[in-house]
Amino acid sequence: MNSVSIRLWIMMFLQYFAWGAWFAVLGAYLGAEQNSEFFEPGFIGTAVTTMGWGAIVAPFLVGMVADRFFSTQVVLGVLHIAGAGLLYLTSTITDQTAFYWSLLAFFMTFMPTLALTNSISFHNLAQPDKTFPYIRVAGTIGWIVAGLSYGLYARMTGLDVKEYFMETPRPMLVGAATQLILGVYCFFLPHTPPPKKGMDVSVSEVLGLDALRMFRLPGFAVFMICSLLICIPLQFYYGYTSTYLGKVGVDDIAGLMTIGQMSEIAFMLLMPLFFLRLGVKYMLLIGMLSWGARYVLFAYGDASGGAFSPAYLMLILGLALHGICYDFFFVTGQIYTDQKSGPEIRGAAQGFLTLVTLGLGTLLGGYAAGWVEAQTTVAGAVSWTNFWLIPASFAGLVAVLFFFTFYDRKADASLEEEAEELPEAPQLPA
Repeated sequence: MNSVSIRLWIMMFLQYFAWGAWFAVLGAYLGAEQNSEFFEPGFIGTAVTTMGWGAIVAPFLVGMVADRFFSTQVVLGVLHIAGAGLLYLTSTITDQTAFYWSLLAFFMTFMPTLALTNSISFHNLAQPDKTFPYIRVAGTIGWIVAGLSYGLYARMTGLDVKEYFMETPRPMLVGAATQLILGVYCFFLPHTPPPKKGMDVSVSEVLGLDALRMFRLPGFAVFMICSLLICIPLQFYYGYTSTYLGKVGVDDIAGLMTIGQMSEIAFMLLMPLFFLRLGVKYMLLIGMLSWGARYVLFAYGDASGGAFSPAYLMLILGLALHGICYDFFFVTGQIYTDQKSGPEIRGAAQGFLTLVTLGLGTLLGGYAAGWVEAQTTVAGAVSWTNFWLIPASFAGLVAVLFFFTFYDRKADASLEEEAEELPEAPQLPA
């Protein structure tokens, strides 16, 4: 790699290290018994919705400010420094309402950075279609390193990793410190001028609403509806897995959860082979079914019997399914959307997909997970078997709906030809 690629690789590593350092174990902190006086049952799901609100606001900030007025690396640096301060503030709060609003303010600054790091990379790489995956994988590595670091530090110092890290706000402090470093580092990234400086902008463009015309394609309409629905059970994993693992006897929660990111890398490398063998429909279907299978494994998993007990291995397998869950559904969905949209509305289509999944899906899923937690809590304890079987059943129903309603009348190689049936996109004013 050249010097620019190395700088971008470090940027992506720090971006996801900062996020993975605390978000993966947020549920363990909020659901810890010693914190029950501060956070009520069901609040974990509500807390997760802040990421969804951030994903909805992010297109406005990126599309109306970063793309038109300021250099991307400057906007990214300012957002990360502001986010570091907000995350530090959040770590000090023990009032549930104040915690929610502080976390919401943080995600308003953080979610736009996910798109901005991609923008900087695409702008400064000579052949982004070939080299960007090698930059983006640094993010997954950063998330893994963050998760493994707590267990390693605990073993070196003799501390109890669960009591010292997992059930405390310390991971948020690690994330805040990393974001501060990243924020300063951003000002030394390659200069990336605003790509749409001087151009007019509309709300429909920013939110990707121009892609609504693609709903005239029945297959795409089914895909978007099922994408929204499958993101509802998805939030059960992001919000509650760390809490659940702590309750069933796992100490190094963050370290064990990195199994998911490791499998993500492995299946990402295997995706071209699966595409040739399975095609879009069955890739998406397997991704949906994997979410349901993961929750069934969680429903009957347990760590109390030791590392080689069948119940513990169920936990391992459930975490390892993350690669299929994420790559087969989300990455395949992004590729499918790109193929369907055509060059005129490609950006709008991807923006709309993000709005539906990370935005609306996260909101609905977070509130649903919080409600299910409250309904399955008896005498202050969650019935985890019942808790996980509910999203498992829902994911299974979505998969059945998708299987019987999703149909592409042309082969995968002709998807872009089918998109030509769409009317031409209106030209934006100069």
